[in-house]
Amino acid sequence: MKVTVIGAGLAGSEAAWQLAQRDIQVELWEMKPQKMSPAHHSPDFAELVCSNSFRGDRLENAVGLLKEELRRCGSLIMECAEATKVEAGGCLAVDRQGFSALVTQKLREHPNITIIEKEATQVPEGPCIVASGPLTSDALSNAIGEYFGAQYLHFFDAAAPLVTAESIDMDLAWWQSRYDRGTPDYINCAMDREEYTAFVEALTTAEEAEVHGFEDKNVFEGCMPVEVMGRRGFDTLRYGPLKPVGLTDPRTGKEPYAVVQLRQDNAAKSVFNLVGFQTHLKFGEQKRVFSMIPALRNAEFVRYGVMHQNTFLQSPKLLDQYYADRRNPLVAFAGQMTGVEGYVESTASGYLAAVAMAAKVQGKPIPEFPQTTAIGALGLYVSHAGIENFQPMNINFSIIAPLEQRIRKKAEKNLAIAQRSLKVIEELTAGGI
Repeated sequence: MKVTVIGAGLAGSEAAWQLAQRDIQVELWEMKPQKMSPAHHSPDFAELVCSNSFRGDRLENAVGLLKEELRRCGSLIMECAEATKVEAGGCLAVDRQGFSALVTQKLREHPNITIIEKEATQVPEGPCIVASGPLTSDALSNAIGEYFGAQYLHFFDAAAPLVTAESIDMDLAWWQSRYDRGTPDYINCAMDREEYTAFVEALTTAEEAEVHGFEDKNVFEGCMPVEVMGRRGFDTLRYGPLKPVGLTDPRTGKEPYAVVQLRQDNAAKSVFNLVGFQTHLKFGEQKRVFSMIPALRNAEFVRYGVMHQNTFLQSPKLLDQYYADRRNPLVAFAGQMTGVEGYVESTASGYLAAVAMAAKVQGKPIPEFPQTTAIGALGLYVSHAGIENFQPMNINFSIIAPLEQRIRKKAEKNLAIAQRSLKVIEELTAGGI
């Protein structure tokens, strides 16, 4: 039996790997490098077009739990992320190019995977998993719309700029992780009140690049452009990406008024990204405004931020908890186009869609990932028919089944939920999922 997987992003790469590991022949379709979207720069699979961070790694954090579940389930993406990780305090961040290159190598070398370097323009009859992502080509996007006979929803995503390490003024910046958790892996660039005031004024009045159909209300909250966030109020950035809490400026011994954090973007520590600085300002404006950050006054930008359309389905009306078409269980979808948001969440959707598809084509029972697990909870959220105003969702503890007993302290409660979840995952893996 052969299964077609369309798209070699995070979800598609994970799906292809899981199917192939179960002795299923896979045709993995990827339009790169024959055709590139505006946000893609590399011919490799699993390209990280926004941040290089897979976010928090602690079990008290929902995404940390989701990552641990995937690790225990034999996730390709988690394996490659661990092999190419760079220091990032309590987060899992990777060498962007090294990570994608490793995923590509693993998939190309797998004997059960055939790579088709061609744009898919139709939804296959099945069995298939469509994981073409939020940057789906117009032809395939139209085909998916025709397949469902339903209207797409749209929002817009943004990537942060990158600067060279040698251009950062370390006389005005310092290394520290918030609350000194883990090793000091972030470069912190402080601003006093006067500097912050001038920065916010310049940021919120800077000229934006033209993005067809863009409206602030269509931006997903987790990828809010920094200038849009700044327009929400003077202190909004100080409670968001410029939050100074947990940091101490060694020049003053005090907490700064505002802090811009930079995170390592490659293993050589030669390139850093501005954390939380997704933007769609014009390139010249990015240079002008972001150079107002004192430690970045002479910054060399190796990539400016970009804004691109991000498309997702009304999944609660269309898909089941295994990301399959309710009308045809041999046609499934995965990744951000289903309404999961984030690298790890996309990976989890590809994993679950593939595990379920493998069981279907091999005539085996579909493994049940209950709502007590992060993997299962995410699939159940995406397929919950009772959701009226469906929006992309990061994994969070509120969609995971609550504990039967009450625990007052949030961290202790989250850890207990995580421990319960990992017991379920242990039982599933022991059963040979």
